[in-house]
Amino acid sequence: MKILVSNDDGILAHGLSVLAEACRRVADVTVVVPDREQSGASHSLTLHRPIRAERTPEGAYQVDGTPTDCVLLALGALLPEKPAFVFSGINHGPNMGEDVLYSGTVAAAMEGLSLGIPGIAISFAGNRVDREAHLSTHVSWLEALLSAIVAVKDFPKETLLNINLPPIPGENIRGIRVTTLGKRVFSESITETKDPWGRKMYWIGGGQITWSGGSDSDFQAVADGYISVTPLHVDLTNYKLLEEVRSWRLGR
Repeated sequence: MKILVSNDDGILAHGLSVLAEACRRVADVTVVVPDREQSGASHSLTLHRPIRAERTPEGAYQVDGTPTDCVLLALGALLPEKPAFVFSGINHGPNMGEDVLYSGTVAAAMEGLSLGIPGIAISFAGNRVDREAHLSTHVSWLEALLSAIVAVKDFPKETLLNINLPPIPGENIRGIRVTTLGKRVFSESITETKDPWGRKMYWIGGGQITWSGGSDSDFQAVADGYISVTPLHVDLTNYKLLEEVRSWRLGR
């Protein structure tokens, strides 16, 4: 079995090395990732310039583009045959709730899905200190989880799995929960500053994050010390509202 591994944190990311190690325990792995951090890139493509893919001494490809570019290029040009799965991550930080709409990690998995290959996005829901202390201890859990996923027959079409690892030592993980998306609210995430000429500039990021969700949410599972596994459906249609919107008599 062959697996494509990508990410949005770039070729030097610690999470990438951990995921690649876990994947190599269950399959043959090819790594195709951005050459620098691309967090928040979502499903963006590089359309106004060519992109390059350079081979590293370890055999990975580093691409001067987005996570979506990486998967598209891998499947369309770099790999001699299609892999069975696209695994993306391990992201440096959580991808829960509305994060999935912004995440380059989730987008890389989704790009595989759009090209007919099951996609799995994996994130570590902790800060840098947690990550450096605990992420490497999750490899045995990851190996077991990946082995179960790749063994699934007839993996559901148009569905990707969004996985979040709790920011604790691997030996303290309580298990795995299948979850729904929680809710995430940012506050005070825009900082106003000035450039050397006195012109206003704005930083987007930081601030305070408030998480919420029911007992079956991804946020609650991670907070309780579980690995969260959330099936995501790519079709965003709100089928419950189709008839109501038709009744609005839109148009002439």
